[in-house]
Parts: sequence; C-alpha cells; structure tokens
Amino acid sequence: MNNKPILDVHDIPKPVHWLTLSLQHLFAMFGATILVPFLVGLDPAIALISSGLGTIAFLMITKWQVPAYLGSSFAFITPIIAAKAAGGPAGAMIGSFIAGLVYGIVALIIKKAGYRWIMNLLPPIVVGPIIIVIGLALAGTAVSMAMNNPAGEYSLLHFSAALVTLVATIIFSIYGKGTLSMIPILAGIIIGYVYSLVVGIVDFAPVAAAKWFEMPNFFVPFVDYEVKVTLDLVLLMAPVAIVTLSEHIGHQLVLGKVVGRDYIKNPGLHRSILGDGTATMISALIGGPPKTTYGENIGVLAITRVYSVYVLLGAAVVATVFGFIGKVTALISSIPTPVMGGVSILLFGIIASSGLRMLVDSKIDFGDKRNLVISSVILVVGIGGAVIKVSEGFEIHGMALAAILGILINLILPGRPEAAEDMFESDKESEVA
Repeated sequence: MNNKPILDVHDIPKPVHWLTLSLQHLFAMFGATILVPFLVGLDPAIALISSGLGTIAFLMITKWQVPAYLGSSFAFITPIIAAKAAGGPAGAMIGSFIAGLVYGIVALIIKKAGYRWIMNLLPPIVVGPIIIVIGLALAGTAVSMAMNNPAGEYSLLHFSAALVTLVATIIFSIYGKGTLSMIPILAGIIIGYVYSLVVGIVDFAPVAAAKWFEMPNFFVPFVDYEVKVTLDLVLLMAPVAIVTLSEHIGHQLVLGKVVGRDYIKNPGLHRSILGDGTATMISALIGGPPKTTYGENIGVLAITRVYSVYVLLGAAVVATVFGFIGKVTALISSIPTPVMGGVSILLFGIIASSGLRMLVDSKIDFGDKRNLVISSVILVVGIGGAVIKVSEGFEIHGMALAAILGILINLILPGRPEAAEDMFESDKESEVA
C-alpha cells in the first residue's frame, strides 16, 4: 500500500477542499457513533457533540501530531447497560468517568516507565493478527448492515444499494482524479444515497419533523444528578478500560503504519492514551458514552492518503455544531443503513489489510511453528468471538480476549526474539518522503 501523503499531517488543505474532506470523516464515523447511544439509551446528539469535543482534546494532548477521530466505544455497551440498571443514567456516567481516569493512570505509568517494554509485549507477530481481527471481527456487522432491511430481514433491494455504494467508492478510490481522489468515501456515500432515493428506501419523515435548532439533553454532574462512587461501579467499569487499551494500542499501530510514523514513540503512547481517556471523561461530564479512536476513520486515511490533522479538526468542529442542528442530524441519519454497510465493507477490510501488511513488512516467517501458533489463536479467538465471562455484566471477548491470549502465548512460548528498537524502521523512508 502506497502511503505517500497527498496531504501530510501538518499540511493545511485548501478552503475549497477542507469542508469536503472533513465531512468525509464525519460520515465515516457518524453511523457507529450514534448507534451506541441508541443501543444504551443515551442522547445521540450528545454522542455527536462529545465526539467532536473529545477529538479536539485528543488532538491537543497529542500535540497535533496524531490524525485520529474519537467516536462512541462499542466495548462499553454491556457495562453501561449494567451500570444504568444498578444506578440509573448517573451510574453510567460516573462509571464512564472512572474508565477515563483508568486511562489517565495507565498513561502516567507509561510516562514514568517508558514505552520500550511495550515492544516486547506487542511484537509484530502479535500486533499484526490483532489488527486483522480489528477489521474482520466487524465483517459480520458490515455485511448485515449491507444486506438487511430495517426489520433485519434479507432484502436484495437494500443489498443493491450497498453494492452500488461499494462499487462507486472503489471506482472513485482507484480512478478518481483531483478532488475526487481525496473524497472517495463521501462520493461513494452520495452515489449510494442518490440510488437509494431512486429505489425508494430513504425515509424523509424524521427530517421534516426535526427542528433547525435543538438543544441536546445535556446530563451534567452536580446539576442533574448527585455524584456517588461505589465499589460495585468501579469493579464494573474500570476493568473494561484495561481491556480496551489493547484496542487503542492496536489502532495506534495501524495508524502509524498508514501514516508512516512511530506514534508509540512520538508524541508517545502515554499522550494518545491520555487523550483517549480525557475524551471519555469529557463525554461523561455532558452525558455521552465513552470514546475510542475509530478504525473507520483510519480506513479513510488509508484510502485517501490525506493525513492532515486540520481535516480531523474540521470534522470535530462540524460534528459539534451538527449536534445542535436538528435538521442536519436528521438528514445524516436518513442515510440508509445499507449505504453505510457498503462503505464499511471497504473500510473494515482496509484495517484488516493493514495488519497483513505489517506481517509482510516485518518479514514474519510462518514456517516457524511458534509464529503459526500465536497468529492462529489470535485470529480464531478474535474473529470467532470467544468470550470469558468473569462476572455478571463484565465479559472479555473478541479482539480484547484475542489480544490478551496473544500476549500471554508470546511471553510463555520459548524462542521469543528480542523486540526491535523501532518497529517502524521500514517506514522511515515514507516519513522522510
């Protein structure tokens, strides 16, 4: 994959392109970001606003070096539901804030102890398969979104909208010239939306009913609820934060490979983890779900090769503003699920391919049974959705469980090679270019 940038990390896009490029990232994260609050009973507008504010905080903490967007985390769905059942919405928000604090503590430990130890915990033979799992574990979700109607039943009509979107995105990505080469995702979504209008699967009723300006339902501590921290709440939410750290590290490694920089070293893993935790705490303070860096947006970066942090900043600002504009939010929500499914097929596949690329670049020898065992366990456990139920409401499953097992097997099996000083040595030429 050629990662020579069209716009590098600190390049400022032309005004005529800036909004369009930012909207592309907004569209990429929108569906998943508002889906989480729908599933756990929170305000989608707050999720949108908190994703924007959280992303701005992340960009600032990482010294404007890491082009990432932070959206709603799926890993916290079950814990939030359990926390709401135990302590209402207040319990969910307090628990989310606690999870953000755990990120901060881990960031402080990494700052004091250094980052090099993580190279031994996460060598390419562990990280590569984990990255593949990050993409492929969501394959079922993408295909389900593409094939099914709103009732959850197979529909060839809806699937056709997904295929039209996917084909259009691929064509724009490979053959697009000029501006179109930078916005294949957005262009594909527009084509898919137009096709959906023609075949009659777009519902405009919510758009007509929405107001232009709508104040979201902010849920603020000490104003809307009393803050009460309990041991049960800590035990419910804090361990999940530890589990999702592996997802964060995986995303940072993928992003580093895409952009051609070592983000574990500079600006430092401690900064990106602190940024993630701060975004989660900001979200909890206004009534939104926990945040995480988004693979969908990493996919957009990989396809477009537009790495500018200013584009991500623009997406964050637009998302925050859109949270207050009812008509706009309703219009974006009217994009049929199959259209987003068609785009997701490509985006999630790009993430998986990035993991494969890491294995190739690192020259992993699969003739070595040790490497074969580690990668096999990670792939099957992660993609298969294996679960360990530790207690009621707390489960370790999917990618997180695969990451933990991969790390343990790598540490236990004999013949472990010493980690290289710089896992990204092969990317230096890309960085210079």
